Amino acid sequence: MRPDTLSVILRSASFIAMLQAAGTALFIAMFGRRLVASRALLRRITSLSAILAAVLLMGQYALEAARMADDMAGIIDPALQRMAMHSASSVVLGVRLLGLLIIAIGIGGRAEFGSPLRVIGAIIIAVSFMLTGHTAAHPLRFVLAPLLILHVMIVAFWFGALPPLYVICTRESPALAGQVTGTFSKVALWLVPGILIAGLLMGFVLIRRLADLRSGYGLSLLAKFLGFACLMGLAALNKWRLGPAISAGDPLTLRAFRRSLGLEYVLIAAVLSVTALMTTFYSPAP
Repeated sequence: MRPDTLSVILRSASFIAMLQAAGTALFIAMFGRRLVASRALLRRITSLSAILAAVLLMGQYALEAARMADDMAGIIDPALQRMAMHSASSVVLGVRLLGLLIIAIGIGGRAEFGSPLRVIGAIIIAVSFMLTGHTAAHPLRFVLAPLLILHVMIVAFWFGALPPLYVICTRESPALAGQVTGTFSKVALWLVPGILIAGLLMGFVLIRRLADLRSGYGLSLLAKFLGFACLMGLAALNKWRLGPAISAGDPLTLRAFRRSLGLEYVLIAAVLSVTALMTTFYSPAP
């Protein structure tokens, strides 16, 4: 397997695990005190996601030397590893590992100290995305960076909330599940459109000509927008139809809601994989 291909796989998996850890940490910071039967499990999910993300990130970083050589043998080349160590990727790795460490410490800490730490860790992970890639070298970085941080934070919050919502609908009482789901839907109603708005604004800055949409970068961007359009439809279904019926305890509604959450998770994971592919192989036209 070529180093670039393996790097994309590890990058995709690290994005998924990293945003899972950050988003679930944000969810626990917001709703953790309300939970009874599911709180301990959600803490374990967050900790395991953080550990998995750290392992995947280090594996991806180890491949940087192999990518430079276009051969897996580059991993054991000291000169190439030194070059990788002094590249921007090492800074990004350090920042992301710091964010994951802070989340892990916050998950194990008391609520009054743990909640702020979880939020800080999630913010650090979001900030790490502006340190590399197309936005880092763009002349309008001062515009793109805040949009990217906002975009990543909302995606993490939405993505990371899906497993907790699934667990809550399985373990908590219908009344509590309905309350948490209802509150989350109200918050998401205002936040989730920000994903599309920030994405469109960044696309407007990065894509200068309509013809650029036919490039690899442009097609990847269109695929991401299509994925988020489908996600908005599922979010609307959960908000207006399934969510209000959950507190009634209808088992059919609960099953339908859990299936919808699973589909949202798969779609967001697919969008993150497209992002990993896009940031590895493509760049916007100059």
